[in-house]
Amino acid sequence: MRAQILSIGDELLSGATVNTNAAYLARRLGEIGIPVRRILTVGDDVDEIVRALHEASEAEVIVSTGGIGPTHDDVTAEAVAAFLGSPLVMDEGTLERIRRAFQERGATMPESSAKQARVPKGAILIENQVGMAPGLHIRKDGRQYFILPGVPSEMQAMTESYLIPALREHSGGVVVARRIVRTTGIYESALFDQVGNLTELKRLGVKVAFLPGVEGVDIGLTVEGKPEREADDLLAKAEAVLRARIGEWVYAVGEVGLEEVVAELLFRTGKTVSTAESCTGGLLAHRLTNVSGSSKYFERGIVAYSNQAKVQILGVREETIRAHGAVSEQTAIEMAEGVRRISGTDFGVSTTGIAGPTGGTPEKPVGLVYIGFADGERSYARKFIFRGERLFNKTRATQAALDLLRRELGRRLE
Repeated sequence: MRAQILSIGDELLSGATVNTNAAYLARRLGEIGIPVRRILTVGDDVDEIVRALHEASEAEVIVSTGGIGPTHDDVTAEAVAAFLGSPLVMDEGTLERIRRAFQERGATMPESSAKQARVPKGAILIENQVGMAPGLHIRKDGRQYFILPGVPSEMQAMTESYLIPALREHSGGVVVARRIVRTTGIYESALFDQVGNLTELKRLGVKVAFLPGVEGVDIGLTVEGKPEREADDLLAKAEAVLRARIGEWVYAVGEVGLEEVVAELLFRTGKTVSTAESCTGGLLAHRLTNVSGSSKYFERGIVAYSNQAKVQILGVREETIRAHGAVSEQTAIEMAEGVRRISGTDFGVSTTGIAGPTGGTPEKPVGLVYIGFADGERSYARKFIFRGERLFNKTRATQAALDLLRRELGRRLE
């Protein structure tokens, strides 16, 4: 069984909206053993949508998103009716549900909202547990069509409550199983070299993909055409092979951020941390406090952007800045020591660098960052050079700082 996805909306073609719906659907369909062979994107035009539905009908499963709202450019239901050769009819139950939803908000239903209750005759309605317009399920010529909203929260709710259960029974228990091994602190080419020969993984029937991103390189592991339990066993064996080869760089498995990993280590060790930031402008503190319960380990974050702030607030010596500059190993160390001393935490972590795009010199180029660390017994700084635009460099710097903290905490659990 194969699938095609039809994404509908002028905003997708103009670039005003990123098509996250297609990525979500492709992943979820793949996980139940239904590969997506093509993704089509068309605008809010009846003729274009009808033509795209005919093209997509090469597959057994067709899923569309978008264009079933109340406005003039929501024309998907009309296009589906034309494709089926069926009239649009008013579903009184849906109309009453929409009317009640407005009444519960203390409002009168706008006349335009009645449009969302007009559906192609014969379509099965999919309950919208989040919004107004129902989805549609249509069977035609041995194919299944699922017409879903474009609002991501509504689309995802229908996918999980209806589409996946409806299709899972046809997958025969065979799945496409995936696992993401997350790494950071190493370039893709170096990581590939360390992983080495992939023969052992291929022998297991596991496909391997290297997926570089701003926060590191993910390694995607995929097993196709196996029962779920067998697929999970194969992925576990593949993960063990990778950990044996590149375990130093692996920080998580699955959709887990490095800040979540660091938070868990801080919870386990009972340690506390504070931050002193210059070039990252508070982004490190933001990430550390993005985890629920972070008040148990995070005491304070100081953004000391100017030299004066570094001296007056953190206690960095003026002679250190004169001799070595604000962007230096020595300054990073004194920043980390200073914030630890002020806050009374177990650890102090600092960032100082040149985020860009201006401010660089031949000796200190854009992207140069020092990460400082202090724990009362040791103080040191690590040097990094990132090569990207401003936000990229700031994000990579915070990732490096979090990874440094991860490694320090890991040593305390050995």
